[in-house]
Amino acid sequence: MKKSIALIAAAGAVLLAVAGCSSSAGTSSAGPDAQNASVLKATKALADIVKGDVLSEGPNGETASPASSADMTPAEIAQVKALGATAAIAMHYGGNDWATAQIAGLKSEFGKLGIKVIATTDADFKPDLQVSQLETIMTQKPNIIVSIPTDPVATESAFKAVAAAGTKLVFMDNVPNGMTAGKDYASVVSADNYGNGVVSAYEMAKALGGTGKIGVIFHQADFFVTKQRYEGFKATITKEFPDIKIVQETGIAGPDFAGQAQLAASAMLTKHPDLSGIWGVWDVPAEGVMAAARAAGNSDLKIATEDLGTNVAIALAKNQLIVGLGAQRPFDQGITEARLGALALLGKSVPAYVAVPALPVDHSNVLEAWKQVYHADPPADVANSYKK
Repeated sequence: MKKSIALIAAAGAVLLAVAGCSSSAGTSSAGPDAQNASVLKATKALADIVKGDVLSEGPNGETASPASSADMTPAEIAQVKALGATAAIAMHYGGNDWATAQIAGLKSEFGKLGIKVIATTDADFKPDLQVSQLETIMTQKPNIIVSIPTDPVATESAFKAVAAAGTKLVFMDNVPNGMTAGKDYASVVSADNYGNGVVSAYEMAKALGGTGKIGVIFHQADFFVTKQRYEGFKATITKEFPDIKIVQETGIAGPDFAGQAQLAASAMLTKHPDLSGIWGVWDVPAEGVMAAARAAGNSDLKIATEDLGTNVAIALAKNQLIVGLGAQRPFDQGITEARLGALALLGKSVPAYVAVPALPVDHSNVLEAWKQVYHADPPADVANSYKK
């Protein structure tokens, strides 16, 4: 992580050098000294975040426990292997880099623990489909289900039925209504989503020199973690950078998040031709924002987001449009979820809420960050795009 701090500081130094002689749009009201101060503030804040503090609280206000709280002893691992247990993974939707990495982390760790994964489902963000998938999964009587609920209300009864059947539940990010940790489910594991929102705010402010008009594209759903991102971003911009004005906010509900974000961003750019930047709630909506900027011929737009997906990583590597993001660590989260499920099978007490720290990513550290997030080298299309 020390290398990440140095890279972020270096990026801040470069921005300091240019902040006084350029602006993101024709709307800058702050002078060079104020812009330099904003860049310094953002760069220092990002370096502090790299140290690993978690800013989020759990769905019920819980203080975050570290991933190390799920570490297992050799004796516990041997006990779990002797059980011949089974597990299932019920995703809210799949096909993106985050979901793929979560599943990879889960399957890797379950394999090491001798737990067989008997089903992996993708609900395409449809609560009724997820309920049906859970019912089908339960006919196989898995010992553990790891899942991210599509909707905390619509899936409540289905998950309560899983808990009543004795299957150990570990949630990613979100918890259905009316369920209690230690009783209905073992634990919930999340990225520091509020912290990732804060990171993306500082990345945006750093790129803008602390001044300009921006738009916000948020997730219009009762989804705990995406709300946290939005709250973290908006609170940081509003309180820390008063010369950055949020002039329009638009919600998208999916399932075509990229397409809806592109339409929303296009409308923003038409209504506000002097717009300096747009924030997207995660990488897939940010891809839609990039498409809108390209269609408008606006190569100067600054886009900040969360999640290190392939397409935003390529943009970061090229130093085009995407200026920075807060990355989750989905592979690590999957490992932690599998261990918590295994400990629950042994009747061990586990924390109600475990969170993995945010990882600031910009052009300077995107290749290193990919290795940290996915436990693998960057794919060729990312590595070969890097502009030195």
